[in-house]
Amino acid sequence: MTDNNPQNATTLFDDIGGAPTIDRLVEVFYRNMDSMEAVQGIRAMHAADLRPTKAILKLYLAEWLGGPKNYSASRGHPRLRMRHARFPIGPDERDAWLLCMNAALEECIENAMARGMIGKQLAGLADWMRNDPQNAHDKAH
Repeated sequence: MTDNNPQNATTLFDDIGGAPTIDRLVEVFYRNMDSMEAVQGIRAMHAADLRPTKAILKLYLAEWLGGPKNYSASRGHPRLRMRHARFPIGPDERDAWLLCMNAALEECIENAMARGMIGKQLAGLADWMRNDPQNAHDKAH
């Protein structure tokens, strides 16, 4: 993965194959959302035309994984919870999102170590995104 020499350092973005892999990951993620019966509740939260949403997620994931900073340059700070506040996100929505994403990771990321690291980080992020009254993240403050 990464090494301690900054001139030779790579990122998860590099390790998984860069933008082409991110593009494929997002396309497969939304294909899963369109095709999995169990996730139709979260699919209904999205517009019929997913092209703008796909473009944003591609920018976000690329930057989040250490790639180009194009998301921040075009949209500013992610403010993910604020941007998703209008949607009810509880354990069921988190799990549905992760079902789609984990299946996409499995299909698109060959490197098992990178896939596991990304999956673990996304699971934490998905849990943090919950805005239901039982979200332990909100009760701690």
